[in-house]
Amino acid sequence: MENSYFCVNYRNNIEVRVMQKDKIESPSAMSWQQLISAKRFGMEEYHEDREENRSEFLRDYDRLIFSAPFRRLQNKTQVFPLPGSIFVHNRLTHSLEVSCVGRSLGNDVAKELIALHPELKDSFISEIGSIVSAACLAHDMGNPPFGHSGEQAISTFFSEGKGQSLKEKLTKEEWNDLVHFEGNANAFRLLTHQFEGRRKGGFAMTYSTLASIVKYPYASSLAGNKSKFGFFISEKESFKQIADELGLIQQPDSDLRYSRHPLVYLVEAADDICYQMMDIEDAHKLKILTTEETKNILMNFFDEKRKARILETFNRVSDVNEQIAYLRSSVIGLLIKECRRVFVEHEQEILAGTFSGPLIKKIDAIPMNAYKDCSNLAAERIYCSRDVLDIELAGFQIISTLLELMIEAVSTPERAYSKLLIDRVSDQYQIKAPALFDRIQAVLDYISGMTDVFALDLYRKINGNSLPAV
Repeated sequence: MENSYFCVNYRNNIEVRVMQKDKIESPSAMSWQQLISAKRFGMEEYHEDREENRSEFLRDYDRLIFSAPFRRLQNKTQVFPLPGSIFVHNRLTHSLEVSCVGRSLGNDVAKELIALHPELKDSFISEIGSIVSAACLAHDMGNPPFGHSGEQAISTFFSEGKGQSLKEKLTKEEWNDLVHFEGNANAFRLLTHQFEGRRKGGFAMTYSTLASIVKYPYASSLAGNKSKFGFFISEKESFKQIADELGLIQQPDSDLRYSRHPLVYLVEAADDICYQMMDIEDAHKLKILTTEETKNILMNFFDEKRKARILETFNRVSDVNEQIAYLRSSVIGLLIKECRRVFVEHEQEILAGTFSGPLIKKIDAIPMNAYKDCSNLAAERIYCSRDVLDIELAGFQIISTLLELMIEAVSTPERAYSKLLIDRVSDQYQIKAPALFDRIQAVLDYISGMTDVFALDLYRKINGNSLPAV
């Protein structure tokens, strides 16, 4: 049984299946039987019998929901400043909504795949919705506070700021990771590198859930001008282990570039759908967009017949915010249907690793044009609004200052002030690691895990602008 692994299916009481690895060929395309695995990262040698009805992938979802890093998302900026008199989305509410859309999209895809491939009926294919839902919960967990400006502040500290002095002390691969810091790669690190609870292995997520959050399955050295990548060099072996287990296709140009796990496309689509629609709705609540502008931009997703039905509904619902909410939900439903269709139609390309681009860019012309209009409107009116820019400027300054002080501390730990700063960091971070790069990563783990409020409070205390209550 040396080449075997165990998959546990709890849908019908407890059923243990044994699959022989040596029977899994290495085809030119990925296979669903291998792609969906209940094996847990960090717990390969551990086996526990449990009498419960949750599947392994629902357990992934529950572990994330009850984790401290997930709870901290409630005080991390999504787009608009927090808090305010008008409730807008934060990272937590965004992640929950993406998870709901991902579950619907995944369940719909699973039904169609089973209809197309009856031989998959007794496999884990029906669990796609649960896997995508869990991956959607986790997709933003590695993002630092203050929205995308947080990522930029970290990258530019090393590429343009005082962090440049460290370049000669690090390897080329390590330096690439720092100057291209990426929240997606940081989420993968958080879920595989950190430790939580009694057993080694971080969150001990299933291999399939972990693979489904890696939007860019290659190292920073292959990121190019896009500055997007899926794993730091410190997690290279972890990703390769997962990729090999699930049969992800290794690209011929490098041993550090793989094809995407197919479910990444569904996680990405759920995120694309939600952030675009919810940013429009939030902008309406904040009066950045007028009611007429908001209705017009969302109505453009539909043909004339559907528009007439929506207008009939408006006659029965007089509250403007409820009308916008109904219109937004209608658009989300349409986009779920479209992305499901694109995924199923291109299943073979996706499994072969030849499909390129997000699903949302392959939908039909009418919703595609409307989606582009939403993107253009958001770029022109929402993301450049003064409130958004102010929080990005403030966040940039806060994170840059914290980075400067903490990186200086771990670079010269023998200094008195350095010791004070280092002693302030929780023992869960490897802030005293022997290697400089490991200490720098511990600083990034610490800062990226902060909430907006915690980062601001620490910034004020370090600068002497506030003192602890006595």
